[in-house]
Amino acid sequence: MHLIRRLRPAAAAGLVLAAGSAAAHTGEHTVAGFASGFTHPFAGLDHLLAMVAVGLWAVQQGGRALWAIPTAFVLAMLAGGALAGWGGALPHVETGIAVSVVVLGLVVATRRHVPVALGAAVAASFALFHGHAHGLEMPQAASPALYGLGFVTATAALHATGIAGALFGRHAIRVAGAAIAASGATLLWLA
Repeated sequence: MHLIRRLRPAAAAGLVLAAGSAAAHTGEHTVAGFASGFTHPFAGLDHLLAMVAVGLWAVQQGGRALWAIPTAFVLAMLAGGALAGWGGALPHVETGIAVSVVVLGLVVATRRHVPVALGAAVAASFALFHGHAHGLEMPQAASPALYGLGFVTATAALHATGIAGALFGRHAIRVAGAAIAASGATLLWLA
């Protein structure tokens, strides 16, 4: 419990520092490699909210879900990025991302418990869209491996921020989930 109390300031700082505009899909990433991949998830509210929500939901699920849901998200996100890198199409990427923010926010707000395999599958299905967007926006000069390592590292950090955000208490998590869902609904309306 002492560790949890010590992490509260770090979690709050992470949430504040991670905030960015909702323009992650402008294609204006000029820094190549790891740095570009790392900054991409922080550059848009849609990615940031979904990835923090995954961490919050994993905490609510508890047990094996604490690692299984974020891991499924990261692995499927890599697959989506690879699909984009290889020229594969994924329909309605922006809509899928916005829907992911709504649904993940709602499951957090409602404390929706599901079997671990289903939670991992839900997270993975949404991660394909996020990964595809990351892959499409990889700068031409970037090393795909370094760019991928960057966005995986940032995603894991955002999941950890969500997990650490659970330190603020059950009520705060539900409020955060409702705010995430409302933000996602706005993004969906704008998509």
